[in-house]
Amino acid sequence: MYLIFVMMGVLLYSSLSKSFWQPAVWTLESAQFLMVAYFLLGGAYSMQLDAHVRMDLLYSRWAPRTRAMIDSVTILLLIFFLVFLLYGGISSTSYALEYDETSYSAWSPPMAPIKIVMCIGIGLMLLQTVATLCRDVAQAVGRPLR
Repeated sequence: MYLIFVMMGVLLYSSLSKSFWQPAVWTLESAQFLMVAYFLLGGAYSMQLDAHVRMDLLYSRWAPRTRAMIDSVTILLLIFFLVFLLYGGISSTSYALEYDETSYSAWSPPMAPIKIVMCIGIGLMLLQTVATLCRDVAQAVGRPLR
């Protein structure tokens, strides 16, 4: 959660270095890597707290069991998506590790660390999604876990 402040510091340094000194070539890409880590590592935590944004046209009017049934179906779609995302992430990470892949920028940092963080974030999101599915199925059959 505190990565956002690190990213803001990097971007502030970028602005200052462009105004007063020689511009730093590493700042923009570092900020992008920090944002990826912030977004992907925060997804599972946000899901655990049930803090995701919902489009609530009908959802709030439904009974808790109906919500749980609908959530179970949509969670299955999310699990399907996350499994493919993790498969692609692992493939991309193994490529980056095997061939020492670097970015095509002037700074040219190694890509493996951020790809590893991405796989960890996707894996954590997948674990939290399975836990949420178990909770929703239990709620849908009338035996809530909470």
